[in-house]
Amino acid sequence: MLKLATLLLLCCGPALAADSRVTPILKAIDYNYRLKSDVRADVTMTQQKAGQGTKIIDMAYYRRDADDAFLIAIRAPENEKGNGYLRVGDNFWMYRKNTRTFQHVNRDESIAGTDARGDDFETRKLEELYAPALGTDGKEVFAEETLGKVPVYRFELKAKVSDVDYPRQIYWTRRDNNLLLKQESYSGSGTLMQTAYFLKFTEVEGRFVPVKQLFIDEFEKGNRTIVEISAIVPGKLADSIFTKPYLENLSK
Repeated sequence: MLKLATLLLLCCGPALAADSRVTPILKAIDYNYRLKSDVRADVTMTQQKAGQGTKIIDMAYYRRDADDAFLIAIRAPENEKGNGYLRVGDNFWMYRKNTRTFQHVNRDESIAGTDARGDDFETRKLEELYAPALGTDGKEVFAEETLGKVPVYRFELKAKVSDVDYPRQIYWTRRDNNLLLKQESYSGSGTLMQTAYFLKFTEVEGRFVPVKQLFIDEFEKGNRTIVEISAIVPGKLADSIFTKPYLENLSK
């Protein structure tokens, strides 16, 4: 999935950038997430909300990295069937079948009411959005740890752009291949808002795609969403797919 992507605030000076341990990891993550071709896949989101039980959303997903475009068409449950989302350039629309209307929404729009957001399906470059956070000693907040039994790097990021959901992030990445395994997202006041786990990856044309992710809502306790991706088919997609008429036609 996809991003699944997040952001930061302090820019590094030339000397820091040259010595940075974090920047090469961000470059590696960006390289891995940028697929070589368009892709079509099935996505299932299983949402648990405190006091509301479990909701399963099934949808078709189309992605084109050349211009950061994607289309989501919901197929289940029945009351959501035909709804969808379309991202092209800087525009992000939500489509509602019952009114046959498109509404311009923000990148942080919840997908079908789950903890997954529109920007989780984007491919914006981390290196352009984040910079390493610095400790009181002026050095990067960086450590070598283990996550379970996996050797990882733990480091902190701060957004250097304003259009991000969470201005502070903590990442845990594998030491051997830089794959992101865990992510904590914090508000500007320092409150932990969400924890994400990247549980399973598959290789697509030489890149590793996270195909099972767990998002835990740390603000509203008891809420969580599992995102699973399957039936991934890489290959050139027609330009007509990333259009409003195509999404409307899928909903019929």
